[in-house]
Amino acid sequence: MTFRVIALDLDGTLLTAQKSILPESLDALALAKEAGLKPVIVTGRHHNAIHPFYQALALDTPAICCNGTYLYDYQAKKVLTSDPMTPQQAEALIELLNDYGIHSLMYVDDVMLYERACGHIQRTENWAQRLPEAQRPVFRQVASLQDAVRSVERIWKFALTGEDIPRLQSVALTIERELNLACEWSWHDQVDVAAPGNSKGNRLAQWVESQGLTMDQVVAFGDNHNDISMLERAGLGIAMGNADDIVKSHADKVIGPNTEPSIADALRQWVL
Repeated sequence: MTFRVIALDLDGTLLTAQKSILPESLDALALAKEAGLKPVIVTGRHHNAIHPFYQALALDTPAICCNGTYLYDYQAKKVLTSDPMTPQQAEALIELLNDYGIHSLMYVDDVMLYERACGHIQRTENWAQRLPEAQRPVFRQVASLQDAVRSVERIWKFALTGEDIPRLQSVALTIERELNLACEWSWHDQVDVAAPGNSKGNRLAQWVESQGLTMDQVVAFGDNHNDISMLERAGLGIAMGNADDIVKSHADKVIGPNTEPSIADALRQWVL
């Protein structure tokens, strides 16, 4: 099979713990582009939180954001396709989270909103402050997420964080059972909540088909539970060595960790 698309998760996969891309990965992906392959970012992040990586890779492909909730065209600065959460779904979720005392970050339009900074919010804001101003993701603290729901156009997802992992697991099960929303783990202490039917695999397959290609022509790299849907559907699904064992069990290959030039080695061995 001749591969045509390289689907790349960011955190824990293409990115190191310092949120940088290894030079070996940049070189190998540049060679892949010269050979006619299309690298595509497939991430749980908001589109305004991937500027430095998109620019470093010099991409012209759209980015799949918020675990497949939408497809974003950076050249045109617009959303191409999307399946956002309804205001009613968001309001019901916020009410449930308030009952459980769970803090969240709400991804909407071109900004991320929160009531109280904690966990994932603090980590991402600390990282953002180290970036040039033009590349910084936009965060905004609001008095009430419930009120904010009524003033935005589209709600992409909620990111729930907390140190009590069993409690997060319990809340995720309650959300799925009572609200019929989709929950996926995107980090060890973060659960993402979105409208049902959204996944990296589904949105990637939709875009691949629009290019006249098939998922058999895709090689995908990932490390976390929200990557499983694309690892399973890709012609070659590759899990990072730092991935959970469950994620590895859904991949065709397992390579070294994100701290080593594992992606570059894999591309040269199986793709280039």
